[in-house]
Amino acid sequence: MGLSTIDLIVVIIYAIGIFGLAQWVSRDKGGKEKDSSDYFLASKSLPWWAIGASLIAANISAEQIVGMAGSGYQIGLAIASYEWMAALTLLIVGKYFLPIFLRNEIYTMPQFLQERYGPSIRTLMAVFWLALYVFVNLTSIIWLGSIAVTKVAGVDQTVALAGLGLFALLYQLRGGLKAVALTDIVQVALLVFGGLTISYLTLNEIGGDAGVMGGFAELTRRAPEKFDMILTRDNPFYKDLPGLSVLIGGMWIANLSYWGFNQYIIQRALAAKSLPEAQKGIVFAAYLKLLMPLVIVVPGIAAVVLAPDLAKPDEAYPTMMRLLPPGLLGLVFAALIAAIIASTASKINSIATIFTLDLYAKRKGIRTHAEDAAGDRLHERKLVLVGRIAATVAILIAILTARPLLGGADQAFQFIQEFSGFFTPGITVIFLLGLFWKRATEAGAIGAAIASVLLSYLFRTFAPDIPFMDRMGLVFLLSLALAIGLSLAIRGRGDANRITMEGVRFDTSNSFNVAGLGVVLILIALYATWW
Repeated sequence: MGLSTIDLIVVIIYAIGIFGLAQWVSRDKGGKEKDSSDYFLASKSLPWWAIGASLIAANISAEQIVGMAGSGYQIGLAIASYEWMAALTLLIVGKYFLPIFLRNEIYTMPQFLQERYGPSIRTLMAVFWLALYVFVNLTSIIWLGSIAVTKVAGVDQTVALAGLGLFALLYQLRGGLKAVALTDIVQVALLVFGGLTISYLTLNEIGGDAGVMGGFAELTRRAPEKFDMILTRDNPFYKDLPGLSVLIGGMWIANLSYWGFNQYIIQRALAAKSLPEAQKGIVFAAYLKLLMPLVIVVPGIAAVVLAPDLAKPDEAYPTMMRLLPPGLLGLVFAALIAAIIASTASKINSIATIFTLDLYAKRKGIRTHAEDAAGDRLHERKLVLVGRIAATVAILIAILTARPLLGGADQAFQFIQEFSGFFTPGITVIFLLGLFWKRATEAGAIGAAIASVLLSYLFRTFAPDIPFMDRMGLVFLLSLALAIGLSLAIRGRGDANRITMEGVRFDTSNSFNVAGLGVVLILIALYATWW
């Protein structure tokens, strides 16, 4: 396809501008060197708009844009349930999870596990998350991003793969989370503008003289099978999205784990200046999630009419970008790169955070400023250096392993969901019991983690016809029963639970409640319309 000169100029201006902005917000003020709290938690000073934007920028990347548009091309609007149900999940996270996390000054999810259960589960889950983030999430982001760059700009995919990964590394290497979060409002603005532009032009192309609304009506007429939100058993993609499980079943397991207990996501809210500020950011992110299907899924569905013979579904979004005129193509292409870079940088920073604070610092017995202790300056400087080294190693591993791991995948988005589904039931059990049941013990938590993987493997091997979302629900219930049984049978140490509920309040402001009601009403309207 290739980019014109004006497109290249736009992309170069974006790259220089966003890199410069990241370095500007990363500067050391007053000669003060960065400590672990500065680098990994943005000094716990993030405002609501940065939290909300950064949540979406971290979440919406190539695996969402390219992958979900590809699923929209193949499955249809039903794939939007991942976005719309996430909006409701975010409200639950803001109301019930964040008050406990922030009251107990939690800075990583493995740290919560140690405070609640003990040190063994912290190390086990830290290693697990590092492996998942590097070999599944980070690889998928840069791999799908490289597909888009190659398709649109004609760049060799290996060059694109390395370029995206290394730019994201350099972009956040100096400033850590602050560099990521405070620039994400620009990234999200570009992302939304670019996606809405693609949707407008694709629908306008389909509608002709009838315009955008006529194009949407024509799209629903020519591809009615793509507008069923709740798939029936006779649908060829029922195994991907099994009917009511998206509303009352296994999707809740995936969403609670992802939005509530995932370091890569929740780290932004943990860095808030206050609980009300974090909750406002959560609501902002929830409304952005409601908008995302229009930004991402609709172009994929439009490709069914405009490009019905694609070799792979994941080519849908890049192919729709061909409708853009020079200049505008460069801007939308910059928006796509913005999403890839923001998400990659966020993942790199979370990998560095977990490795440094949950493995390296604990092994060395180092207290850090992230733990509100007056740490030694030399140790603090060393922690930041270790974080930067971990970030560099992680992205280099991802660049080298992306093609072997994902090169043969058809729908990468669905692949990621199914693979992650092996672990998410156990993670959800561990955290829900840890947050809301005092009797839960480390033995029960470890049992749930192991059972989640083993049971998922057994179901996948001996009952492959069970949809993976239903499998997650079943594994969750079985792991929950096991965790409860082990917790009752094997007592934990008396001092194991250091999570306090004193001072934790679950009542929220009137503005949060009104905004939350708005999300619920919009969801009811959407599902009632497209059921």
